[in-house]
Amino acid sequence: MTNPTSTTTAPPTPGSLAGRREWTALGVLMLPLLLVSMDVSVLYFALPAIGADLAPSGTQQLWILDIYGFVLAGLLMTMGALGDRIGRRRLLLFGAAAFGGASLLAAYADSAGTLIAARAVLGIGGATLMPSTMALLRTMFTDPGQRAKAIGLWSGVMTGGIALGSVMSGILVEHFWWGSVFLVNLPAMALLLIVGPFLLPESRNPSPGRFDWLSVPLSMAAVLPVVYGVKEIPSEGWHPLYVVSVTVGLLFAALFVHRQRTTASPLIPPALLTVRGFTPALVLNLVASLAMMGSAIYTTQYLQSVLGMSPLAAALWSLLPSVFIGAAGPLTAQLVQRGADRGYVVAGGFAAMAAGFVLLALTGTDSLWLVLTGAGVLACGMVAIVSQLTDLAMTGAPVERAGTASSLLETAAEFGGALGMAVLGSIGTAVYRHEMPATAPADARETLSGALAAAARLPGPAGEALTRAAREAFTGGMQGAAIAGAVLLALAAVGAALTLRRR
Repeated sequence: MTNPTSTTTAPPTPGSLAGRREWTALGVLMLPLLLVSMDVSVLYFALPAIGADLAPSGTQQLWILDIYGFVLAGLLMTMGALGDRIGRRRLLLFGAAAFGGASLLAAYADSAGTLIAARAVLGIGGATLMPSTMALLRTMFTDPGQRAKAIGLWSGVMTGGIALGSVMSGILVEHFWWGSVFLVNLPAMALLLIVGPFLLPESRNPSPGRFDWLSVPLSMAAVLPVVYGVKEIPSEGWHPLYVVSVTVGLLFAALFVHRQRTTASPLIPPALLTVRGFTPALVLNLVASLAMMGSAIYTTQYLQSVLGMSPLAAALWSLLPSVFIGAAGPLTAQLVQRGADRGYVVAGGFAAMAAGFVLLALTGTDSLWLVLTGAGVLACGMVAIVSQLTDLAMTGAPVERAGTASSLLETAAEFGGALGMAVLGSIGTAVYRHEMPATAPADARETLSGALAAAARLPGPAGEALTRAAREAFTGGMQGAAIAGAVLLALAAVGAALTLRRR
């Protein structure tokens, strides 16, 4: 039997229009991309059932949630560079097989340790799938207009998948057992393994040089401690452990950069960062992700803890802003194709995100539609920005470095998301603690969830007063974070207009 990964499908001739085959292949690529993004949030509603079945310790429960994202972030650069060397389609199919196998193992895990291991392998598979899909898209769509439209769809699916993951989790857990949230991955991965070898072209760097294995642990040692530290600081405070973690990561980042500048065959070629528009795209992509994830930690808590919705009801309401996400990327692509300056289009996306934050800054303790509208404007601006920045970076990067370029963009997004939770989360927490009454219990002055738990232990009027004060303080914290986010995004809009405009 012929190995499917050895099947050769030639990519389109540069500049030619993609046909039915390429658009069908894009649809197939969207499935694993959707599932990889969904897996970031798919355990939100399944965790109580997992806890009842597997009885994980507190530490194990945290690792069940976080190990996927940590492994994903740590291996993106490595997998992007590896795909450029061994072939993006080959790496994609290997990743699909790993993702499918790990999903099956996770679904039937009989211990917390097994589930943690399965989630780690899922992270490895996700790290191969994400840069490979974008690199293959760059290969399949050589016409600039078609490529921009395809990247717009890619960005919409990526953003929408995170919101869909929690809803899918809630629906499946309500009707089936918790392992079903992993089994939904299997049909899509099976389809990719069957049709991928025939629909997807193989592409690789024809002269990759030797693979720099030393850069792999250096890159992971740079990424993982920083992501871990900035994720923990908002909830745990400036604990020495987290400060040391970030510091160690930054030291390894300096070693990694030195290695890339001095070795003959670097994992990340420094010349890639000198491509016009590439470095600004990385920085602006990080800022957009910072704002998006920073807003999400407030809107989800607002729906559940301020408005008092059940987790599933909150997840279903949070899907409403996603209705318009799919159109944002293609529409901005059309604007650029019709002659609009890309720098001003991206600046407009940042202005839209800033407007979304302004709406959040105007919310009270009973502002459902204002919060949903703000979240929707934020998400549309985000997709518009990411689609244009991705198109800019992937078009400017050499085709032989498409996987590396894609992995850098996605790593910047991971850092941005972690920073968003740290920076905007810290601002909201500071405002919350300042506005809470000094007479409130100590745990109530720390977090809204702590206040609600404390209020439940108090007699009627006292509990109601504490609940009301905590919800008002949280809303004030969200307003403060939203104002900071709006200012940051306004500055990013100016930066985008100056650095990306046509000269």
